[in-house]
This record gives sequence, structure tokens and C-alpha cells, in this order.
Amino acid sequence: MTAQILESKPIVSRIKEEIKNEVNKLKDIGITPRLVTVLVGGDAPSMTYAQSKEKSCKALGIDFALELYKDNVPEDKIIETIQALNIDPFIHGIMLELPLPKHIDSYNVTSAIYPKKDVDGVTPVNRGLLLMGRLDEALVPVTPLSCLTLIESTNVEIKGKNVAIIGRGPTVGLPLTLLLIKKNTTVTVCHSQTKNLANVVKNADIVVAATGQAGLVKVDMLSPGQIVIDAGISVLPDGKLKGDVEEGAADVVDFLSPVPGGVGSLTVTLLLKNLIKAISLQKGK
Repeated sequence: MTAQILESKPIVSRIKEEIKNEVNKLKDIGITPRLVTVLVGGDAPSMTYAQSKEKSCKALGIDFALELYKDNVPEDKIIETIQALNIDPFIHGIMLELPLPKHIDSYNVTSAIYPKKDVDGVTPVNRGLLLMGRLDEALVPVTPLSCLTLIESTNVEIKGKNVAIIGRGPTVGLPLTLLLIKKNTTVTVCHSQTKNLANVVKNADIVVAATGQAGLVKVDMLSPGQIVIDAGISVLPDGKLKGDVEEGAADVVDFLSPVPGGVGSLTVTLLLKNLIKAISLQKGK
């Protein structure tokens, strides 16, 4: 049996149509959605991601701007820029590219973002709303949202299912844990100190790998019937992208998200969906 591959392309197409309709409605009342990305350093992957957002925005009628700074920019300058974007009524979403250079405290900078413009869900306020289960009021981080969207695209009832999340980071593992608990699953969060990792993974109904360690999840750790979401990504010496899940997993499990073409390919679209939600939250003030 070969797994059903959970490619994000059809989901992206559907959500983009929804976004385009919402953008048209907003323009009818004089609002043109505008997203600003703040990028420090501009390494190749970050620039590629920023360009991807710009292309998607243009296709959907959303204005896009990039605030680009050199690696040695002072922390105060980034906070000053964010504060100016916060009070600009024509800016609806602020996306801060992470990670930041070591001399900049990420907590200080993310805390400066107005929560209702925080389209990537990185502020303490949005993280707190997620923790409290107030999802209608929260802007949720897009990579965990992408994982959940792909899981739900299987149409498998996940209530009561056992989930193994490999990775406890603040970007994916921790917020995804909260989202899945809200969906009434039973979540085990695995990390570098987890004993019998293979046994935990093998006995889970749903497996999410989010470590960035290529091939960490071996085929013999997996079982028939599982939904496996590969949220990890590594760049190999030959330039190819590799996920956390070892090749061959599709011959064992029932559902598998690919790398590339799975979680990562959905994040930009969900970021723009968050932008539309942000506008609604701002209008509600």
C-alpha cells in the first residue's frame, strides 16, 4: 500500500480564492490590504521567502512592502520601525522574519508588534490567546496552522487520536500542541531527552516531525494507518531539500506530507489568510 500524499497545492488554490474574494470585498469599502515584511540581513533563504510573499500578494491584489536592514542594525532601530508600522492606518499586517542576529533580542522586538497586526502570531499576546484557547481572537502561527490544515485535509476524525509531535520549539511544536489539544487529541511532545522515541512514534495515530534534522524519523519507527506530517526542512550539500522523515515512509503509512510541497508550501497562503483576519480584528477594535 502506498500512502496518500498530502500535497498542499489544491488547498492553496482553494484558500487563495477565498482570500481573493475577501480582498475584493475590502476594496469595495475602500480598504486595500497591505503587508509589510521586516527583514534583517537578507540571507538567500529569507530573501526567497520574502519574494514568495510579494508574488502571492500581487496575485491576490494585496499591497506588499519590504523593510530591509543590514545585519548590524541596532535593536532600537527595528523597534522604532515596528512602532511606526503599528500606528500607520494603511498597514494591516507586520511580518518579522526570524531568526534575528544574535545582538537583537527577539522577545523585545516581537513584543513591540501590535498584536492585531501580528500576522505570524509571534507576539506574547497572540501566544497567550492561543494558550487560553481564544482562537477567534488570536492570530495563530502559520506553520502549526499548516500542519493542522494538512491533518484535517485527510477527513479522518482526529478527536481522541494519539499524536506524537517531535520537536518542542516555539515556532511549531509548542503552538501545534495547543491547537491539537483544542481539537481533543491526546498529545505527546517528544524532544532530545525523550526515552524510547521510536516506541512513542510507532504507537501514535498522528506523527508530526518538526526538528529540522534530516531523516530523523526512520521508516521502521512508523506504522500502517498513521497520518505523518513532515514539518522539518534541511538543505543538503547538493542543494536539495530534505524533511525529517526518511524516504520510504510512503510505503508504510496511510497519509504523508511531502518535502517540498507540503507544510512549507502552505504557510505563505495561511499568512495572507491571517492578514484578512487581522483586518477584521482591527476593524472590531
